[in-house]
Amino acid sequence: MNEYMKETNEALLHTYNQFPVVLERGEGAYLYDTEGKKYLDFAAGYAVSSLGYADKELNDALKEQIDKIFHTSNLYYNTACGKAAEDLKRITGMDRIFFTNSGGEAVEGTLKAARKYAYKKGTGRYEFIAMKESFHGRSFGAVSVTGHDAYREPFEPLVPGVSFAQYNDLDSVKALVTDKTCAIILEPLQGEGGINAATEEFMKGIRKLCDEEGILMICDEVQCGMGRTGAMFAWQAYDIKPDIMSMAKAIGSGIPVGAFAMTEEVAKYSLEPGDHGTTYGGNPLACMAVSKTIEIFEKKHLVEHVQKVGAYLTKKLEELVEEYDTVKAVKGKGLMQGIQVTKPISEITGAALKEGLLIIGAGSDVIRFVPPLIIELEQVDEMIRILKKAL
Repeated sequence: MNEYMKETNEALLHTYNQFPVVLERGEGAYLYDTEGKKYLDFAAGYAVSSLGYADKELNDALKEQIDKIFHTSNLYYNTACGKAAEDLKRITGMDRIFFTNSGGEAVEGTLKAARKYAYKKGTGRYEFIAMKESFHGRSFGAVSVTGHDAYREPFEPLVPGVSFAQYNDLDSVKALVTDKTCAIILEPLQGEGGINAATEEFMKGIRKLCDEEGILMICDEVQCGMGRTGAMFAWQAYDIKPDIMSMAKAIGSGIPVGAFAMTEEVAKYSLEPGDHGTTYGGNPLACMAVSKTIEIFEKKHLVEHVQKVGAYLTKKLEELVEEYDTVKAVKGKGLMQGIQVTKPISEITGAALKEGLLIIGAGSDVIRFVPPLIIELEQVDEMIRILKKAL
């Protein structure tokens, strides 16, 4: 066994079934292991590495920030946090930002904000409606609104007051609404649940229902946000706006950072000093990563690039449906797509790894494609050539 793998297995808690590869460095859309083998990355660290690897502009900005200061308490202002918050406000259209360290923490923040809003409004509301097949994180609050029994059952009893509706079925949501419902939480494009995109009718229906019933709408954009679907944030393509949203992963291009955002109305009746906090969230290094990532996104017109490359990826995946009996459907949009397969996912991902392609599953029967957003058409072709060998 590789010495790195042996050392890791002896030191870490076994919560991941890891592939037998030790990654050492990256460049563009490629990663290299300790033996020098090259891999085309269509997983991007679970949709995190939006700018790929070794982006010089990002790396230089982070090195410069490290030489200045990379942590200080939130009891004091720092020179990076305010700018990063303003940048996120601009691209989201939201009014207030809270920085976290991860997507799970961002989701926790959305849930606390919704509960506090109901508390300050004196409505007596505290219940959440979430979606079946959803995934919102591993902490207690986040897993409580995650619609997978396998993630929930070992840790029950969880946070009370959560019910689950059928995704893309507005009537099933309406059937769960009570005078205790404070918020509805959903992913505009489900990731772990199998790359399931919300319909426009569903998203607009949820928004209308929330407005009519005095319920908050929470969009979880941790995986589907930051340009990945061909809009800066997936909900923006539906001509609606949530009351609260979570984001993480790609907003820092690999530096651990998340955030949740809300409208001014929610902020006015929501979290205040003493209600919520974080030691590391909003530190100068993470915030520099956010601002520089947004700057590079806009300079390189990456959202438009995703629209072009995503359309080409869809076309190539649809050709696989016609060519292979084991490929049943194409799902998703932009550079968050998947193919539904009848062959075991582990067989496909394992075979692809041997050929130099990193891909991951989603749900029980979907292969997920979430590459760095900088990929070009020829790298889609390269991925397809290798994938065919694995199918």
